[in-house]
Amino acid sequence: MTENMIICRCEEVTYKALVETANQYNCSARELKLRTRAGMGYCGGRTCRHMVDKMAADLTITKQTDITLKYQPPIRPISFGHLGADES
Repeated sequence: MTENMIICRCEEVTYKALVETANQYNCSARELKLRTRAGMGYCGGRTCRHMVDKMAADLTITKQTDITLKYQPPIRPISFGHLGADES
């Protein structure tokens, strides 16, 4: 059940994909992000960044302080009303 749990909703990256990638390549959090695209979707990692950090720390020998992912907010936030507005 846990294997199919989606960690990154934007890129639809599962727990299983993250674990397999981390084990295969002994990835840091940054490498894990680049190899799986976790944290690279619309939200920019706001929902999954901490989980990817934790998984990389648990699955590798790297210290937690050495593997923090960069958080980059959008240049200009917009509301859902503007995002779905009809521009006719």
